[in-house]
Amino acid sequence: MNCMTDKVPNVLRSLLATTMMKALHNPIQVADLGYRNCSASQAGVLIINADDWGLDRTNTERILECSQRGTVSSVSAMVFMEDSERAAEVALERAISAGLHLNFTTPFSAPSCSVRLADRQRELTAFLRSNRFGRAIFHPGLVRSFDYVVAAQIEEFHRLYQQAPNRLDGHHHMHLCANALFGKLLPAGTIVRRNENFLASEKGPINRLYRKAVDRILVRRHRMVDYFFTLAPIRPPGRLQRIFSLSREFVVELETHPVDPEEYRLLTSEDIFSYIENLQIARKFDLA
Repeated sequence: MNCMTDKVPNVLRSLLATTMMKALHNPIQVADLGYRNCSASQAGVLIINADDWGLDRTNTERILECSQRGTVSSVSAMVFMEDSERAAEVALERAISAGLHLNFTTPFSAPSCSVRLADRQRELTAFLRSNRFGRAIFHPGLVRSFDYVVAAQIEEFHRLYQQAPNRLDGHHHMHLCANALFGKLLPAGTIVRRNENFLASEKGPINRLYRKAVDRILVRRHRMVDYFFTLAPIRPPGRLQRIFSLSREFVVELETHPVDPEEYRLLTSEDIFSYIENLQIARKFDLA
Protein backbone atom coordinates (compact mmCIF):
# COMPACT_ATOMS: atom_id res chain seq x y z
CA MET A 1 0.00 0.00 0.00
CA ASN A 2 1.22 3.51 -0.76
CA CYS A 3 3.10 4.98 2.20
CA MET A 4 1.36 8.33 1.77
CA THR A 5 -2.09 6.78 2.11
CA ASP A 6 -0.89 4.88 5.21
CA LYS A 7 0.58 7.91 6.92
CA VAL A 8 -2.34 10.29 6.70
CA PRO A 9 -5.03 8.18 8.39
CA ASN A 10 -2.57 7.19 11.14
CA VAL A 11 -1.89 10.84 12.00
CA LEU A 12 -5.57 11.59 12.21
CA ARG A 13 -6.35 8.41 14.13
CA SER A 14 -3.63 9.23 16.65
CA LEU A 15 -4.98 12.72 17.26
CA LEU A 16 -8.53 11.41 17.49
CA ALA A 17 -7.48 8.77 20.01
CA THR A 18 -5.65 11.34 22.12
CA THR A 19 -8.66 13.65 22.11
CA MET A 20 -10.96 10.74 22.97
CA MET A 21 -8.80 9.72 25.95
CA LYS A 22 -8.85 13.28 27.29
CA ALA A 23 -12.61 13.36 26.91
CA LEU A 24 -13.01 10.09 28.79
CA HIS A 25 -10.98 11.42 31.70
CA ASN A 26 -12.82 14.74 31.58
CA PRO A 27 -16.38 14.06 30.38
CA ILE A 28 -17.31 17.73 30.09
CA GLN A 29 -15.07 17.94 26.99
CA VAL A 30 -17.33 15.52 25.13
CA ALA A 31 -20.04 18.20 25.01
CA ASP A 32 -17.58 21.05 24.61
CA LEU A 33 -18.27 23.44 21.73
CA GLY A 34 -14.82 23.43 20.23
CA TYR A 35 -11.05 23.48 20.51
CA ARG A 36 -10.11 26.95 21.66
CA ASN A 37 -7.17 28.68 20.04
CA CYS A 38 -6.26 30.73 23.10
CA SER A 39 -3.60 32.75 21.29
CA ALA A 40 -6.24 34.19 18.97
CA SER A 41 -8.53 35.63 21.62
CA GLN A 42 -7.88 38.80 23.56
CA ALA A 43 -11.52 39.83 23.84
CA GLY A 44 -14.87 38.69 22.52
CA VAL A 45 -15.91 39.66 19.00
CA LEU A 46 -18.65 38.64 16.55
CA ILE A 47 -17.53 38.30 12.92
CA ILE A 48 -20.32 37.74 10.39
CA ASN A 49 -18.66 36.54 7.20
CA ALA A 50 -20.47 36.22 3.87
CA ASP A 51 -19.36 33.42 1.56
CA ASP A 52 -19.44 33.32 -2.27
CA TRP A 53 -18.45 36.95 -2.97
CA GLY A 54 -17.88 37.09 -6.72
CA LEU A 55 -19.58 33.80 -7.57
CA ASP A 56 -22.13 35.73 -9.62
CA ARG A 57 -23.67 39.20 -9.62
CA THR A 58 -26.64 38.20 -7.45
CA ASN A 59 -24.42 36.86 -4.67
CA THR A 60 -22.15 39.89 -4.80
CA GLU A 61 -24.99 42.42 -4.71
CA ARG A 62 -26.81 40.72 -1.83
CA ILE A 63 -23.61 40.58 0.21
CA LEU A 64 -22.77 44.20 -0.63
CA GLU A 65 -26.16 45.38 0.61
CA CYS A 66 -25.65 43.58 3.93
CA SER A 67 -22.12 44.97 4.23
CA GLN A 68 -23.42 48.49 3.75
CA ARG A 69 -26.01 47.91 6.50
CA GLY A 70 -23.25 46.82 8.86
CA THR A 71 -24.58 43.26 9.25
CA VAL A 72 -21.68 41.63 7.37
CA SER A 73 -18.13 42.07 8.65
CA SER A 74 -16.17 40.50 5.81
CA VAL A 75 -16.42 38.35 2.71
CA SER A 76 -14.91 35.16 1.34
CA ALA A 77 -14.06 35.86 -2.29
CA MET A 78 -14.17 33.35 -5.12
CA VAL A 79 -11.82 33.69 -8.07
CA PHE A 80 -12.19 32.53 -11.66
CA MET A 81 -15.97 33.03 -11.35
CA GLU A 82 -18.23 35.17 -13.54
CA ASP A 83 -18.34 38.16 -11.14
CA SER A 84 -14.88 37.81 -9.57
CA GLU A 85 -13.27 40.75 -11.41
CA ARG A 86 -16.07 43.21 -10.65
CA ALA A 87 -16.42 42.01 -7.06
CA ALA A 88 -12.70 42.61 -6.44
CA GLU A 89 -12.99 46.15 -7.79
CA VAL A 90 -15.93 46.82 -5.46
CA ALA A 91 -14.09 45.36 -2.47
CA LEU A 92 -11.02 47.51 -3.11
CA GLU A 93 -13.10 50.63 -3.68
CA ARG A 94 -15.16 50.15 -0.51
CA ALA A 95 -12.38 48.67 1.65
CA ILE A 96 -14.30 45.43 2.21
CA SER A 97 -12.32 42.85 4.17
CA ALA A 98 -11.85 39.85 1.87
CA GLY A 99 -10.30 36.40 2.22
CA LEU A 100 -9.96 33.62 -0.33
CA HIS A 101 -12.83 31.14 -0.71
CA LEU A 102 -11.05 28.12 -2.21
CA ASN A 103 -13.22 26.33 -4.72
CA PHE A 104 -12.81 22.66 -5.62
CA THR A 105 -16.44 21.78 -6.28
CA THR A 106 -18.25 24.44 -8.36
CA PRO A 107 -17.05 24.81 -11.98
CA PHE A 108 -15.02 27.93 -12.70
CA SER A 109 -17.20 30.22 -14.83
CA ALA A 110 -14.89 33.14 -15.73
CA PRO A 111 -14.00 33.40 -19.44
CA SER A 112 -10.36 33.93 -18.41
CA CYS A 113 -10.10 30.51 -16.76
CA SER A 114 -7.74 28.26 -18.71
CA VAL A 115 -8.82 24.89 -20.04
CA ARG A 116 -6.06 23.20 -18.07
CA LEU A 117 -7.20 24.74 -14.78
CA ALA A 118 -10.84 23.85 -15.46
CA ASP A 119 -9.84 20.26 -16.25
CA ARG A 120 -7.78 19.89 -13.08
CA GLN A 121 -10.63 21.28 -10.99
CA ARG A 122 -13.07 18.79 -12.56
CA GLU A 123 -10.76 15.97 -11.46
CA LEU A 124 -10.91 17.22 -7.88
CA THR A 125 -14.68 17.68 -8.00
CA ALA A 126 -15.24 14.13 -9.25
CA PHE A 127 -13.08 12.72 -6.45
CA LEU A 128 -14.40 14.85 -3.58
CA ARG A 129 -18.01 14.18 -4.55
CA SER A 130 -17.53 10.49 -5.32
CA ASN A 131 -18.73 9.50 -1.83
CA ARG A 132 -19.61 11.10 1.48
CA PHE A 133 -16.13 10.41 2.88
CA GLY A 134 -14.22 11.84 -0.09
CA ARG A 135 -13.07 14.84 1.93
CA ALA A 136 -11.40 12.61 4.52
CA ILE A 137 -9.47 10.46 2.01
CA PHE A 138 -5.99 11.41 0.85
CA HIS A 139 -5.57 10.71 -2.89
CA PRO A 140 -1.87 10.45 -3.85
CA GLY A 141 -2.72 10.49 -7.55
CA LEU A 142 -4.23 13.98 -7.25
CA VAL A 143 -1.39 15.63 -5.33
CA ARG A 144 -0.25 17.68 -8.34
CA SER A 145 -3.79 18.65 -9.32
CA PHE A 146 -4.60 19.87 -5.81
CA ASP A 147 -1.34 21.80 -5.66
CA TYR A 148 -1.97 23.41 -9.06
CA VAL A 149 -5.60 24.37 -8.37
CA VAL A 150 -4.80 25.87 -4.96
CA ALA A 151 -1.75 27.77 -6.22
CA ALA A 152 -3.68 29.17 -9.18
CA GLN A 153 -6.44 30.51 -6.94
CA ILE A 154 -3.99 32.09 -4.50
CA GLU A 155 -2.15 33.74 -7.40
CA GLU A 156 -5.41 35.02 -8.93
CA PHE A 157 -6.57 36.43 -5.59
CA HIS A 158 -3.24 38.25 -5.32
CA ARG A 159 -3.75 39.72 -8.79
CA LEU A 160 -7.33 40.83 -8.15
CA TYR A 161 -6.95 42.09 -4.57
CA GLN A 162 -3.38 43.37 -4.89
CA GLN A 163 -2.18 41.30 -1.97
CA ALA A 164 -1.82 37.67 -0.94
CA PRO A 165 -4.76 36.30 1.05
CA ASN A 166 -4.19 36.38 4.80
CA ARG A 167 -7.36 34.36 5.37
CA LEU A 168 -8.63 31.22 3.64
CA ASP A 169 -11.70 29.03 3.83
CA GLY A 170 -13.41 26.73 1.36
CA HIS A 171 -16.51 26.42 -0.77
CA HIS A 172 -18.51 23.59 0.84
CA HIS A 173 -15.73 23.59 3.48
CA MET A 174 -13.49 21.56 1.18
CA HIS A 175 -10.40 23.48 2.29
CA LEU A 176 -10.30 20.89 5.09
CA CYS A 177 -10.08 17.93 2.71
CA ALA A 178 -7.23 15.53 3.44
CA ASN A 179 -5.16 16.51 0.39
CA ALA A 180 -5.22 20.20 1.29
CA LEU A 181 -4.67 19.58 4.99
CA PHE A 182 -1.91 16.99 4.88
CA GLY A 183 -0.38 18.40 1.72
CA LYS A 184 0.09 21.67 3.63
CA LEU A 185 -1.35 23.60 0.69
CA LEU A 186 -2.71 26.45 2.82
CA PRO A 187 0.06 29.00 3.53
CA ALA A 188 1.42 28.75 7.06
CA GLY A 189 0.51 31.62 9.36
CA THR A 190 -2.72 32.49 7.56
CA ILE A 191 -6.11 32.57 9.24
CA VAL A 192 -7.94 29.39 8.24
CA ARG A 193 -11.57 28.54 8.92
CA ARG A 194 -11.88 25.79 11.47
CA ASN A 195 -14.48 23.03 11.57
CA GLU A 196 -18.03 24.05 12.33
CA ASN A 197 -18.94 23.84 16.00
CA PHE A 198 -22.22 22.42 17.17
CA LEU A 199 -24.20 22.75 20.33
CA ALA A 200 -24.08 19.62 22.49
CA SER A 201 -27.48 18.39 21.36
CA GLU A 202 -26.80 18.80 17.62
CA LYS A 203 -24.06 16.23 16.94
CA GLY A 204 -22.80 13.09 18.61
CA PRO A 205 -19.57 12.98 20.63
CA ILE A 206 -17.61 11.01 17.98
CA ASN A 207 -18.44 13.61 15.32
CA ARG A 208 -17.30 16.44 17.58
CA LEU A 209 -14.14 14.62 18.58
CA TYR A 210 -13.23 14.07 14.92
CA ARG A 211 -13.65 17.79 14.26
CA LYS A 212 -11.48 18.61 17.27
CA ALA A 213 -8.74 16.30 16.00
CA VAL A 214 -8.68 18.09 12.63
CA ASP A 215 -8.64 21.48 14.35
CA ARG A 216 -5.65 20.38 16.43
CA ILE A 217 -3.80 19.76 13.16
CA LEU A 218 -4.87 23.15 11.79
CA VAL A 219 -3.75 25.14 14.80
CA ARG A 220 -0.16 23.92 14.40
CA ARG A 221 0.26 26.04 11.24
CA HIS A 222 -2.62 28.52 11.23
CA ARG A 223 -4.56 31.05 13.24
CA MET A 224 -8.21 30.30 13.94
CA VAL A 225 -11.22 31.85 15.59
CA ASP A 226 -12.41 30.29 18.85
CA TYR A 227 -15.76 29.16 17.47
CA PHE A 228 -17.30 28.86 14.03
CA PHE A 229 -21.02 28.48 13.28
CA THR A 230 -23.35 28.91 10.33
CA LEU A 231 -26.17 31.44 10.47
CA ALA A 232 -28.62 28.80 9.29
CA PRO A 233 -30.74 27.36 10.75
CA ILE A 234 -32.20 30.62 12.03
CA ARG A 235 -34.86 28.82 14.05
CA PRO A 236 -35.26 28.17 16.88
CA PRO A 237 -34.31 31.70 18.01
CA GLY A 238 -32.56 30.37 21.08
CA ARG A 239 -29.83 28.84 18.92
CA LEU A 240 -28.64 32.20 17.58
CA GLN A 241 -28.93 33.82 21.00
CA ARG A 242 -26.64 31.16 22.51
CA ILE A 243 -24.15 31.60 19.66
CA PHE A 244 -24.14 35.40 19.94
CA SER A 245 -23.67 35.22 23.70
CA LEU A 246 -20.37 33.35 23.16
CA SER A 247 -18.97 36.40 21.37
CA ARG A 248 -18.94 38.31 24.65
CA GLU A 249 -15.85 36.31 25.63
CA PHE A 250 -14.66 34.56 22.49
CA VAL A 251 -13.89 35.26 18.85
CA VAL A 252 -16.89 33.85 16.98
CA GLU A 253 -17.21 33.59 13.19
CA LEU A 254 -20.72 33.23 11.80
CA GLU A 255 -20.94 32.12 8.17
CA THR A 256 -23.79 33.47 6.07
CA HIS A 257 -25.06 33.27 2.49
CA PRO A 258 -27.23 36.35 1.87
CA VAL A 259 -28.39 34.84 -1.42
CA ASP A 260 -30.55 32.57 0.74
CA PRO A 261 -33.91 34.39 1.16
CA GLU A 262 -34.30 33.65 4.87
CA GLU A 263 -30.76 34.72 5.74
CA TYR A 264 -31.10 37.81 3.55
CA ARG A 265 -34.33 38.84 5.30
CA LEU A 266 -32.70 38.56 8.72
CA LEU A 267 -29.54 40.45 7.73
CA THR A 268 -31.50 43.32 6.15
CA SER A 269 -34.10 43.65 8.92
CA GLU A 270 -33.96 45.17 12.38
CA ASP A 271 -34.40 41.69 13.87
CA ILE A 272 -30.69 40.97 13.66
CA PHE A 273 -29.99 43.80 16.10
CA SER A 274 -32.50 42.43 18.60
CA TYR A 275 -30.60 39.13 18.53
CA ILE A 276 -27.23 40.68 19.23
CA GLU A 277 -28.62 43.22 21.76
CA ASN A 278 -25.66 45.28 22.98
CA LEU A 279 -23.05 43.24 21.08
CA GLN A 280 -21.24 44.80 18.16
CA ILE A 281 -20.65 43.18 14.79
CA ALA A 282 -16.99 43.49 13.74
CA ARG A 283 -16.28 45.81 10.82
CA LYS A 284 -13.65 43.45 9.39
CA PHE A 285 -12.16 40.01 9.90
CA ASP A 286 -9.35 40.53 12.37
CA LEU A 287 -7.91 38.36 15.16
CA ALA A 288 -5.48 41.01 16.42
